[in-house]
Amino acid sequence: MLSKNDASAALLAPEQVVGSAQHVPLLDGSQCAYVNLDNAASTPVLREVLQTVESFMEWYASVHRGSGFKSRVATRAYDDAREIVARFVGANVHDHTVIFGKNASEAINKLAHRLPLAADDVVLVSLLEHHSNDLPWRATPARVEHVGADAQGALDERDLDRLLEKHAGRVRLVAVTGGANVTGSMPDIHRIAVKAHAAGARILVDAAQLAAHRAIDMGPVDDPAHLDYLALSAHKLYAPFGCGALIGRRDTFEQGEPEYRGGGTISYVSLDAVDWGDAPERDEAGTPNVVGAVALAAAVQALQRIGMDRIARHEADLTAHALRGLARIDGLRVYGDTDPARAATRLGVIPFNLGALPHARVAAVLGAEHGIGLRNGCFCAHPYVAHLLGITPDAATQMRARIAAGDRRGLPGLLRISFGLYNTRAEVDRLVAALATILQHGPRGHYEEDRASGEFRSVGWSPDLAGSFALQREP
Repeated sequence: MLSKNDASAALLAPEQVVGSAQHVPLLDGSQCAYVNLDNAASTPVLREVLQTVESFMEWYASVHRGSGFKSRVATRAYDDAREIVARFVGANVHDHTVIFGKNASEAINKLAHRLPLAADDVVLVSLLEHHSNDLPWRATPARVEHVGADAQGALDERDLDRLLEKHAGRVRLVAVTGGANVTGSMPDIHRIAVKAHAAGARILVDAAQLAAHRAIDMGPVDDPAHLDYLALSAHKLYAPFGCGALIGRRDTFEQGEPEYRGGGTISYVSLDAVDWGDAPERDEAGTPNVVGAVALAAAVQALQRIGMDRIARHEADLTAHALRGLARIDGLRVYGDTDPARAATRLGVIPFNLGALPHARVAAVLGAEHGIGLRNGCFCAHPYVAHLLGITPDAATQMRARIAAGDRRGLPGLLRISFGLYNTRAEVDRLVAALATILQHGPRGHYEEDRASGEFRSVGWSPDLAGSFALQREP
């Protein structure tokens, strides 16, 4: 673990993380430093990344096939970004290719389109998945079956073994998260890879939640423990400039046709023939997000300089500290693994509920009265949250009917805190104190729940959002 002094501080000074020193208005008319504990959704941008982008913008131009000097500079930066991202995840550029896109969701959808799956094939998807690593597979011809989870939300590998045996010879892919965005649970992806490959299947790891917190090594393709495909998003890697990446076996993307077609995807076109280009170009139709790719590459290099092991130790310390603090609040329930001694074996993502108080109301009070940002709801992982909460099929049917009727009030869900490398123990203590105050004394303001969204808003308080930032301004 970190030393006491190291553990109490962030890994980066506030000025190295854009917006980390920002103050926000509170219900009582005062202001306070904002505490961002919603990093599992999106991280802020590192100052170093922003500076790299600003420097690159002087040389921004359309990439590939441009003869001008700026185009050549931009092309080199874009191609370098591929190599940098590949190295970050331990991919061999001869066996793997890096395809840039909008985010991890698009990356997984692309793979679902590009894998040649048939109606007799089976795709195994874990119950821990974000919708982005579940719904795309349901749209393929293959049969999708879900691998269960235990009471703490960890992947049930015995169920995986059962399904691999049940569908022996038919499983084409095992899709699993590298780190659950709800509980922080980390399946042993390399052990799962060995099982998948032994069954004749390949493995996809959704690393959107994992990549900013742990070192990743996809490994050589002749290693039974290698990872065939991996998806990540820059907006969770301190580079929110609209880029993501699919890193996968080159032999997959040298075959077949892309789902998006257009400029840059071909080697030859006539009125009656099309020859597709090589990987990865055939899967990047149109002008790519060069700025996003540069930002992503700058971010992963910054993380490597800080040290992925150092980041992991820091966040494990924060997680253990938070679990100990939350355990002292009577009536607060943490879901998933609650043991601080095992903090190093999971990500710094902690879901909980505060007594019988509605999760959406608690989230609103934390924001309006304490300047703390976190997330509440089901985190784009409805089946997983339903499992953790023990929601019965009958209750789920009733919830679905209410949502269809436009009423989201009182829907079950969770609160979630998630750490970044810039968070501190002091911020954790501030959260714990705020939760204790809410439970003991209630909110200071009066809050009403919106029927359509299920969100709570403080009655009579309207903070000046446009005064902080607005695109539309009066002339």
